[in-house]
Amino acid sequence: MSQEHNESSSIQQITRLQPKHFADLVRAAQLIFDPSAGLSGRQLIIDWRDFGIPLDVAENLKSLGEEYQYASPHISVDLVWSRLTPETRIWFVGHKDELWRLEEAFPALDED
Repeated sequence: MSQEHNESSSIQQITRLQPKHFADLVRAAQLIFDPSAGLSGRQLIIDWRDFGIPLDVAENLKSLGEEYQYASPHISVDLVWSRLTPETRIWFVGHKDELWRLEEAFPALDED
């Protein structure tokens, strides 16, 4: 078994986070980085605290979202975890089942 797989399994076992939670976090980070979904002329100013995201966590997620702006949200658990600050990790574990709500607040532009 590879070391990367062992680390990923350890993270998931200790935190009870699943790959779907990490994908939700990456999608949330992409939204935090660019809530206007790349539309020119559309600029949204969001106070992420209104969504229960502390400013320091929002800044960490914004940088993650910038890094993976156009990537699939299914990024290696180890890679995502390594980019999170301790504060963001704690927040993520506590809010893992609520991240989908953020995506619902910003529906895709191509949906009816």
